Amino acid sequence: MASELNKLLLGSYVSFAKPNYLLGSLKTALDCNENCFMIHIGSPQSTYKPNINDIKIAEFKKACSESNIKLDNVIIHAPYIINPSSNETLKQKFAISFIKQEVKFAEAIGCKYIVLHPGNATNGMDRVQAIKNSAYVINEVNKQNNGVVICVETMSGKGTEIGVNFSEIKQIIDLVENKELIGVCFDTCHTWDSGYDLNNYQSVFKELDKIVGLDSIKVLHINDSLNDCGAHKDRHANIGYGKIGFKNISSICYLPEFANIPKILETPVYENEETTYKKEIEMINENKFVDWIKEI
Repeated sequence: MASELNKLLLGSYVSFAKPNYLLGSLKTALDCNENCFMIHIGSPQSTYKPNINDIKIAEFKKACSESNIKLDNVIIHAPYIINPSSNETLKQKFAISFIKQEVKFAEAIGCKYIVLHPGNATNGMDRVQAIKNSAYVINEVNKQNNGVVICVETMSGKGTEIGVNFSEIKQIIDLVENKELIGVCFDTCHTWDSGYDLNNYQSVFKELDKIVGLDSIKVLHINDSLNDCGAHKDRHANIGYGKIGFKNISSICYLPEFANIPKILETPVYENEETTYKKEIEMINENKFVDWIKEI
């Protein structure tokens, strides 16, 4: 499919760090031949956030325009340290406050989508209550949200994660009041690890469409898995080096239903981002697997 080169919306999770912040993220994405990409604002495992005035927003917008990168295709991923489904008041307030910050950054940058892990049913909490808590947090955030879509990610089911099946994703969406501000991020590794066999990806998406609706998917995370289907472990593999396989993942990328959906790689990095993501993006664009890891 060489003729399809650069037609896919395909990118990766790239670094976001001082001193260049957004401009550095854009440079990495362009060096990897990406036309969309995803960042964390600050460290995904800490509360650190840079000053919004320091991240070079105006320069970034100009550079994106010059590089034909649409701001809607720049995805923000909320940090992992928050638990939106927590029953503990302080943790719930923290999640609301922190996601509000993410929305504020997204609005300032011009990003449309934030990916959010829906949370964990900790301390023996009932899963139905955890789902209600997650939706409550999203509703509180959306009271001050002017158009950023929060995309609940499909999860692998490790530990006490919620969002492990399409029914739970649907339950969260049903409880969110403003349906224009809620979507889904479909992660191939997580969905496979949760028990959906992507060897039959067409049946999986048919089931998702019936339960949730394909039009709810706003972002795809494109990852292979080190685990067997249903392992509930969430261990990403490079494309074609895992149990899902190159053919299945590449075929998903080419589904016409997802033509305008950003497809984001979160695969293990070998040597550097350019070595890894540039090669994986080239393979998917050409629809041809190359054993590139042996070559480095």
